[in-house]
This record gives sequence, C-alpha cells and structure tokens, in this order.
Amino acid sequence: MACCQPVKQNWRPRYGAAFAHPSLEPKPRRTPAGSAMRIIAITLKGRPMPHSTIDTVDRGDYVNRYGPTAGRALPTGTQRLKTPTVDIHAHVAVPEAAAYIAPHLVMTDIAMVRHSNAETKSINMTQDADRKVAMVDVDDRLAVLDAMGIDFQVVAPPPFQCYYSVPVEHAVRASRMVNEGIAGFVAKRPDRFAGLGTVAMQDPAEAVKELEHCMITLGFKGVEVLTNVHGAELAAPQFAPFWKRAEELGALVMIHPNGFTHGDRFHDYYFSNVIGNPLETTIALHHLIFSGTLERMPNLKILAVHGGGYLPSYSGRIDHAWGARKDSHADLPHPPTHYLRKVYFDNVVFTPHQLEYLVKVYGADKIVMGTDYPYDMCDYDPVEHVISAGLSAEDTAKVAGSTAARLLGITL
Repeated sequence: MACCQPVKQNWRPRYGAAFAHPSLEPKPRRTPAGSAMRIIAITLKGRPMPHSTIDTVDRGDYVNRYGPTAGRALPTGTQRLKTPTVDIHAHVAVPEAAAYIAPHLVMTDIAMVRHSNAETKSINMTQDADRKVAMVDVDDRLAVLDAMGIDFQVVAPPPFQCYYSVPVEHAVRASRMVNEGIAGFVAKRPDRFAGLGTVAMQDPAEAVKELEHCMITLGFKGVEVLTNVHGAELAAPQFAPFWKRAEELGALVMIHPNGFTHGDRFHDYYFSNVIGNPLETTIALHHLIFSGTLERMPNLKILAVHGGGYLPSYSGRIDHAWGARKDSHADLPHPPTHYLRKVYFDNVVFTPHQLEYLVKVYGADKIVMGTDYPYDMCDYDPVEHVISAGLSAEDTAKVAGSTAARLLGITL
C-alpha cells in the first residue's frame, strides 16, 4: 500500500442504499457480521456524509447541524486513501463514572458551562441526548469509521470526564472508572481502537499512580489532560512529577480544552467553545514552553488538539518577545518555537489552507489526523480534509495515518 493518491471508484457500501455513493473506496473491514449498524446519511447537495444515531437531514436541523463542514468548499465526491488512516482525536464516554460523580460535581466550576448563555446550554443538552449511543456503542462507532474511511481510532474521555474540580478521593475513583470503561471499549476491537485515559491532576501523586495504571496495566497509549487544572497552569511546579513520569513512560499526553477560564465575554454565540477552546490551548502551550517544561523534558510527547489553538499560526511573536525582553526570554536557551516544534498538532482546523500551513511550517511528521467525534465541532470527513490540502503523496500519507502510527507505536 505504497500509494496514497485519492481513490474514486463505484462501490455500494454494505450499510444499505442510504450510503450508496460512487466515490468511496472499499477497504477490507473486520466488523462482525450482524452488528447493529445505526448509521444514516446526511446529504448536502447530493453528497452523503456518515453520522451515527442522529436523525438529521442535509446539514442537520436548526439545533444539530452535523455533517459537511461549512468551513471549506464541498468536493464533488467523497475521496478515500489506500494508505492507512488513523483518527487520533475522538471521544467515548463512561456513563457509570458520570453517575457516580454527579453528586460531587458543581457544574458551574466548569468554564464551558459557566460561560455559556441559556440558548447554548439548551442546545448542548439536546446534543448530549443525541450522542448517547454514539458515545458508548462499539458497533455504531465501527460503522462510522468504515464510512469515514478510518482504519484506526484513538479514543479518549470527553473533557467533562476529566474531574479536576471535585474532591480528590472522588476524582481518583471516578478516573479509575473512566479508564476501566475505556479499556472495556477498546478490548472489544483492539485492532481498531486504542485508549487514552484520565488522571486526577489536582493530586499529582495520584495522577502519577493512575498514569502508570493506564500505561502498564491497561495498555493505553497515554492520557488526556485539560488545559488547566481547575485554574492552575499545567506548567506549575507541582505538576512536574506527572510530566516527568509521562516522559519516562513514553506516554502521549493529549491536551484538550473545556472552555476558557476567564470567558466573561464568551457567553453568547457558543464563543466559550469557538473562541475559548483554541485560546485555552494557546495559553497552556505558552506556559509549557516559557516555564522551561519542554526544555527540561525534551522527550515529552504532547498532542495539542484543534491544530494547537492559535499559537502555531502566530508563533513569530513568541520568538520576537524572547529576543526583545528579559522577562519573556525567561531561562530558555533556545527560541520558543524550538520547543513548539516538538509538539504534535491535529488537523481539526477545517480549512485546507490552514492544514497546508501547519504541514509547511511544522512538517508532516508533527501533524496528525483527528475528528473530535462525535461532537458538533467534529470534522466528519477528515480524510477528504487531508486530501483537500494538496499535499505531496508522502505528506498526505503521513498526516492521514503514518505519523500517528509512529507516535503511537502501532502497525497497520
């Protein structure tokens, strides 16, 4: 499978007439016969898109506009690759952990909730109900992956299941429940899934213990952490033992936002997510770089989702400040972008030119394909997005799968 050029050919998927489209590549799949495939087509201008369990049409109804992104032009047909494909950024939920933690969780402690207006909260509740099956059902997820042309997916908890604001004893227990739940999901199809866990970061010693459990006992590829720990920066000194152990274990640490902590101006228009999430990641990366965390631990494997937020596209400013001011220079022996280039970014940026830019500046060896499935801000055709960037055949194959496979230590 050396070629990575887009493939178009006539083929009718096994999921039924709703998915018939003359440009899906038939890849061999290992989905068990007779599985319950709860999947429909969302069509825009005659182009079907897969989605699971959510009964919408076109780009969706007024509340749930899932399917083809408005962030880039629609192609004339769906395109797939012959080379292996990996989605490194997706989520599964563990309802048992959510039920356990509910009595101990103050929802307004979560920035995404605190800085959202009534309309946004109402839509979020509707979407949460829509996603119930998509968040937990393995067969349902496999059907979606097959339709998207994805061979392998890394699943992590939804950010709401990183419990940093509750008492430590409850966070520790709930984190273990989440991790065991994700391990159970992965175990049903380990040829198609790998897991990232969660840890109780508010207690660094407990975080290290659970990180070890995730990596050594459960066989996970790493963990997901939020962009701050209930307001504390990830680069704060108390978290150094976690970062050091993550480096020693070769754990991938996926940094994921959950709303902006100081989002008083973000209540309307879903800005708590639209602006706030990338901004949170931007700030977290700044702190990890300028604090010297990445200088002291050069072998850390960090994935910054949503294309790394705003920093990768405006990185010249940090180098300028480093050279212009003593306080910005800190104790870094190299310009800040030296450390930024050690970070991995996913392609959940929606536009071809932004993906092309990330590859041009940081290299295809640092850019990986993601979806953020099954959320509203998901890219529901990630393979097409990679193809749309007009990269070389080699770089297309790297972004779509081989860079992630190397990072995760998997063979496809």
